[in-house]
Formats: sequence, structure tokens, C-alpha cells
Amino acid sequence: MDHLKLAQNIVDRVGGRENIQSLTHCATRLRFVLNDNRKADAKTLENTAGILKVVESGGQFQVVVGNDVSEVYKHIVAEGEFDGAGAAAGSEQEKKSIRSAIFGLISGSLTPLIPVFAGAGLVKALLIVLERAGWIAVDSGTYAILAAAGNSIFYFLPILLGITIARVLNVNSYVAAAIGAALMEPNFTALTAAGSTTHFLGIPVSLMNYASSVFPMFIAVSIYAVLEKFLKKIMHKNVQLFAVPFFSLVIMVPLTAMLIGPFGQYVGQWIGDIVNFLINSNSVIAGIILGGTWSFLVLFGLHWATVPIIMGNLSAGGDLIAPLAGTSVAASMGIGLGVFLKTKDKDLKALSGSSFLSAILSGVTEPILYGIILRYRKTLIYLVAAGAIGGGLMGYLGVKLIVFNFFLNVFTLPAQSPMLFYIIGVLTAIAGGALCVVLFGYESKKTDQAAEDKNKQLLSDESSTGKMEHNAAGINTNTAMECLITSPLEGTVIPLHEVEDVVFSSESMGKGIAIIPSKGQLVSPVDGVVSVTMKSAHAIAVTSDEGVEILMHIGIDTVRLKGQYFTQKVQQGDRVRKGELLIEFDMDRIQHEGFKLTTPIVVTNSDHFRVITPLLSEGKIAVKEELLAVRS
Repeated sequence: MDHLKLAQNIVDRVGGRENIQSLTHCATRLRFVLNDNRKADAKTLENTAGILKVVESGGQFQVVVGNDVSEVYKHIVAEGEFDGAGAAAGSEQEKKSIRSAIFGLISGSLTPLIPVFAGAGLVKALLIVLERAGWIAVDSGTYAILAAAGNSIFYFLPILLGITIARVLNVNSYVAAAIGAALMEPNFTALTAAGSTTHFLGIPVSLMNYASSVFPMFIAVSIYAVLEKFLKKIMHKNVQLFAVPFFSLVIMVPLTAMLIGPFGQYVGQWIGDIVNFLINSNSVIAGIILGGTWSFLVLFGLHWATVPIIMGNLSAGGDLIAPLAGTSVAASMGIGLGVFLKTKDKDLKALSGSSFLSAILSGVTEPILYGIILRYRKTLIYLVAAGAIGGGLMGYLGVKLIVFNFFLNVFTLPAQSPMLFYIIGVLTAIAGGALCVVLFGYESKKTDQAAEDKNKQLLSDESSTGKMEHNAAGINTNTAMECLITSPLEGTVIPLHEVEDVVFSSESMGKGIAIIPSKGQLVSPVDGVVSVTMKSAHAIAVTSDEGVEILMHIGIDTVRLKGQYFTQKVQQGDRVRKGELLIEFDMDRIQHEGFKLTTPIVVTNSDHFRVITPLLSEGKIAVKEELLAVRS
């Protein structure tokens, strides 16, 4: 690969050097922040040799290169500096950057909380089922304890949001949590029993209930981030340990109670009122629009902006947005099911079947979106049509979300009311997506013809030689090569499609498996050479003696730790033996920082081999146990 030429192509396709505001990279991706994403040609980039995928998420324009990312990065940086480029005051580029930063902040702050939202939402849904069935009394201790488990995350949301927002903004998360906790502190909340106002140093303070509130903390922590940086700038380092938190709390808690909190509550209420007014004006049209477009919001990460509105609606008695949006999710499930029923390709059948089952059980549809729908663009039409039909029906039936849950799956059905009407709307969207694929196919005529021509050519080549021998697995036994990749970690094996990173789960980086480690040591899975290392030491690649390139990426998005808690034991170019220690990492500290340790192990040159088979699809595994078989 010509790294210099690829670097030049990438810079040209993202809009030139003047469009690049900043650039970083992780183990596989170049992460651009562009002044104007519209100037980037994502389609051409994805069709460029050496580029695996383009992802726009969290305000970043991500170009997935693979193992060669560090070399490409060096060439791009060598061509020019990008700090502050194109940031003309008042320009459209600046406005775009601000919007991206806002969506990135919302997404990055809410994403870590989604799993506990889902778990707590299921607890609340379970209580609804138990109460309606008459199996539990609402005045019983059992009900109260389970209700506490389901309500805690929502009631104390300001505290948890303080932590996650602060981590995105890179400020002290515990001080931010204390600001949120002050709004829930018993002495403060007790003031509401005496009236709607109080005073601070003679200044009137409007009292509000901040349980489950969202917008006040986004505003408060954003201002606190500016304040903390200012205090650190003017204070001596010897006093910052106690002085910065002291002044931050003394300033921010009263300011939040007097101004930021009420303002944030009103902003959230105004936005919610506008959205709800549009839905209530014509719920059928709103359902058609939301059902037809929601998955596109998910692809661009814009759906996170609706979470605060949904939370506000729930506190007021019920939300109309989530059920309408859920039909788009259901439509993508239907497309996954339709491809499973239609395709004769074993690999695609396995991907579509597992993705559909995973979506039904967990509500996560990214493997379908990235692995199937974006791969077969014809299905985008089905996604819009089926989602719009289901959304229109859902709007007509008047379904509401009564317990927060951001995922559509079989376990969250009781969170909707009326549940039967919700099931009807969801099944309509699933059936619509599946029927479209079964009746009209998922590939264009051009793609079908190309595949047919390729198959004919392969058959012609094989019959003309008359010398190819195959075993039962379909492998050429005359030139077959087998490489057994052993486990580089001690832990629990999970399928690659369950990894919470679409670049890995969609197999864009290559085929493989993932491990949730139980011990903080990564060893070489083969005899070979260390081919890629990272300054952040969170990922490494080894090329086996047989030519198999194996990338091991410790954790999800752990590049943000910038090497903290990782210790690399080898250097690029070193010869290593199977079982030799490559990286040590502090599991407890990484998890304490809020990162998941799920480690994808992928063959990045998968297209060079005919068969890549997991020898263990799930369950416990020890270091050096056989994990993957690679055959040519």
C-alpha cells in the first residue's frame, strides 16, 4: 500500500487541508473534526482502495483504514498543521462545528447510561406486569424494593449526568456529581414543601423538582468546565487540590439553584412542548415522518438529542416520540429477517439471522444497519416505507411510552400503553420490511448480474483446470494453509457481532471473535512479528508466520485514555512466540473510568483467506486455548 498516496487522497476527499479543524487517530481510524462535513466525499472515500469504511458519529468524520492507520496519519500530519484551520468567526463552518460539539456532548454523556436505563426500565416494566397480573401489591415491601431499583437511576439522574458530562468535557467528574447531588440534597428539596420560592443572600430563588431532569445539568456542567479551567489557570498548583473544588461548589451550586436550574427546566419544557404540539396536531403524519426517518437519525447520532425530551414527557405522564420512532427500528429488524429468508449465501444468512435475533432480544440494530442495509442500498427504500407505514399506524392508535426504555425488544413491550396496539404497530413494520426483501430482493440488478458473472467465471476456471481438489469444507487441499490462532486473553468469548462498536461488529475490520477479559494480560496468539503498535498501547497487531494479520483492540474507545493503565512490553518489528506477553493493563482502573474491556480479535486481511472459523463461539477460555482457525 502506498501510504503517502492514500493520505493525499483522504485529505482531498475530506475537503482539503483548509476543511480540517483537527485530526487524531486510534488503532484503526482517522478521526477528523471538519469545518464542514458537507465538503467531504464519504461515498468516494469508501470506494477508495485501502479504506474500509467511513463513519460520521459524535461530531467526528471517521475514516477506517485498519492496521496502516498510523502510517497514513504520519503522512497527513507531515503535509500540514490543522490546529485552528478554517475557523473564521461567524462562518458557516464554525456554526457547523458548534452543532457537532453539542450533539457530541449529548451523545457522549448519555451513551454510558443507556445500559442502566435499559436495566432499570425492564425492572419498572416487570413491576407493571406483576401488578396487572395481581401477583404483587403496590403497598408491599417487595414492590417498594423493586420500585427503588427501577426508579433510582431516574430520580438521581442529575448526579449521574454530572459524572458522564464531566468526563466528556474532561473536568473533575466528582465535583460535577456534587453539583447534581446538591439539587437532590434533602435540605434543599425540603424547601419546596414550604413554598415555590426561597432566598439566597436576599436574591429570590425559584424552587423546582430536579428529579429526572436533564437540561439543567448539561448547562451547569458546561459552565463549570469553563470555571474549572479558569480557576486552574489563576491558582497555584499547590492549592488547586482543595481550592478549585471549594470555589467551584461555592459558585456553581448557588448559580445552578438561582439561574441555571430553572432556565434549564424551562428550556427542556419549551422544546418538549413544541415537539409534542407537532405530534398532537397530527399524530399520523408525525408517525409517518418519524417512522420513516428515525434510523437515519441513529446513523448520524442525532437521536440522542431526543432523550431529554422523552425524559421530560415521561415526567409529565407519557411520551409519544419513542413509540413512533420504534417502528423504524422494527422495520430494520424486518429487513434483517427478510434477508435471512431470502439469501442463499451462508455467511450473509448467518449475519442476518444472528443480527435479527440480537435485535429482537436487545433492541440493538446497528449490525443490521451497517452490515446489511448500508451494504445493500436498495433496502433503504424498504426501511423508509415499512417504518413510515408502521409509524402512521402507531400514531393513529395513540400509543404512549409510560416507562423509560430506549430499546425496542420483546422485554420492553410492557413499557408501552396500550401494549396490544404497540405490538400491532411493531409487527406491521417488521412484516413490511421482511416482505419487501422477500418480494423484491435486496440487491440491485447490477449487483446480481455481477455476482452471477463472477460465479460463472469461477466455475469456468475450475472446470478448465480440472486439477482442483476439495475436501468436505470446500478448501483447496493442494495449496491449503491452516493457522490456528490461540486465545491472547483469559476471559469469556462472545461473538464479534455483539461488540458495541459497529466497525468491528459489522466485520468491516475483518472476521474474528471477541473476548471479555478476566485478567489484565494480553499475549501473542501466534508465532510471528509485531506489525503494529500504538502510542496509547491499547491495541496491537501481530502477523503470524503464515501471513495472518491479527489485530487485538483492548476495550471499546479506550484510545481516549491516551495510554493510561496500559503497559506495552514489545516494540513494532519484534519477533514474538505464542503466549509471549504483549501488553499489561489495569482492568479495575479502566472500568472505573467508564470503559468496557470487550476486546475484538480480528483477522484484518480476511479477504486473503477462504475460511475463518471460530473454534469457540461463547463461554470461558484460557490463554493459549485454540480460538480461531484460518485456512486458505
